[in-house]
Amino acid sequence: MKNLTAQNFSFTDFQLNGFYSLEEWRPFLFIPFLLMFLLSITANSIIIYLIISHKSLHSPMYVLIGFMAVVDLILPIFFVPNMLFSLLFNWSSISLTGCLIQMFCIHFVGAFQSTLLLWMALDRYFAICKPLYYHKYMEIPSFLKFVVVPVIRNGILIIIIVSFASKLSFCATHVIDHCFCEHMALVQLACGDISINNLVGLLTTFLIPTSDFILITVSYVVIFASVFKSGKAHLKAINTCITHFIVMSVSLTFALIAFMSYRIRNNFSPSSRVFVSTMYILFPSCFNPIIYGVRTKEIREKFLQLINDVKVLPLK
Repeated sequence: MKNLTAQNFSFTDFQLNGFYSLEEWRPFLFIPFLLMFLLSITANSIIIYLIISHKSLHSPMYVLIGFMAVVDLILPIFFVPNMLFSLLFNWSSISLTGCLIQMFCIHFVGAFQSTLLLWMALDRYFAICKPLYYHKYMEIPSFLKFVVVPVIRNGILIIIIVSFASKLSFCATHVIDHCFCEHMALVQLACGDISINNLVGLLTTFLIPTSDFILITVSYVVIFASVFKSGKAHLKAINTCITHFIVMSVSLTFALIAFMSYRIRNNFSPSSRVFVSTMYILFPSCFNPIIYGVRTKEIREKFLQLINDVKVLPLK
């Protein structure tokens, strides 16, 4: 009877109902998430403007920081506005097609963010360990060769995930216990067998963020070893790398906890799971501009110059 129902009926409209267990306290989440969203939009927009408007910041390292700011600017836009409306006004409806599109956008751009971190680690590796080869490998035309393979990898895996999810029938419930269409949050509502979806999701998690993290870790170990051998010449670079590594580790930890919480038995409450899933996107979007902006001397100087220009503008 269940199979017959699944074949003849499937929900095509859903309700995103994240943090529903908080009941009357749920609307109060609007304020912290709004502040984080505004911080992300403002800080990343400033970084992008500074890098575009100053030719001295058009070197590979700053171009990568600019790309990271673009990703951090775009990623929250895919779900935070809808989440804010849901928290404040309970506007939470989304079609299956819209859900799948949102799923693709979030996971693809999130995967690109992970790959960008790998490219930034390679930039630091060549700058510190192989300075004579830096311009050969990190000039934009040469560097684009490194871009193609990871982007194709990301695109193929995310398309496979979304494609398999689109073939499922959803006959049990139309309520998604999340603030956005995360892969497993939708897939677990399916009536039929989801083992292939689970397997593809785990494979993607290993082949994109986990493998990128391993490669980044290896590159940083090599960088640290090279710096310790050469003395204190690159202490500033090491400080930046350590901060970069900490934020990346926290983001990956949030992501892995969110992914695995759907697959293993745990005591996670639904609201805790949604919070962790939300933070692995919002956390880096808010803190990356500080790490790569405020802590980078050249960008910090351009930002202070911009502030001074704004202050004197009314006096003209």
